[in-house]
Amino acid sequence: MGQQYDHISDDHRAFIEAQHLFFCGTAADEGRVNISPKGMDSLRVIGPNRIVWRNWTGSGNETAAHLALHNRMTLMWCGFEKRPMIMRAYGTARTLHPRDADFADLNALFPESIGARQIYDMTVEMLQTSCGYAVPYFEHKGPRNTLEHWTEDKGPEGIAAYWKDRNQHTIDGLPTHILDQTDA
Repeated sequence: MGQQYDHISDDHRAFIEAQHLFFCGTAADEGRVNISPKGMDSLRVIGPNRIVWRNWTGSGNETAAHLALHNRMTLMWCGFEKRPMIMRAYGTARTLHPRDADFADLNALFPESIGARQIYDMTVEMLQTSCGYAVPYFEHKGPRNTLEHWTEDKGPEGIAAYWKDRNQHTIDGLPTHILDQTDA
């Protein structure tokens, strides 16, 4: 039976921090709903109603564009290894780019990387848990370092070129504001 909470408790936080994978969901008014898997060392619970996560440079940039239109976001974790639970955090989020004043302080919560594209600062309005009894067991073998090596090989200039060529618009043609001089 699902339960709803108005904040992240210490037990919820421990569950979140034990997970190796989470999913982010966002959407615009029209077009595709984006559900994206996230891993690596990219998420921090920094209060009972606040989560920040760092988005790495990648092939898509849907979340940034969707949040520019509607700042609603859902994060989801599944207990794959031991504890059977599904947890969702519902709330609003703001997008911070490297050019934004708060980006550096929040980015400092994570290991250094030239691949950091955005930080999402989420205000959690509701947390919901459900049993997760149908979620299969999976054994965590370790993180992939492919994306880290890819960004290191590209270097800062290569990352900037990639943003220009591949990250300015969503698959539905929405602007991501990755190269704006100031936030839209």
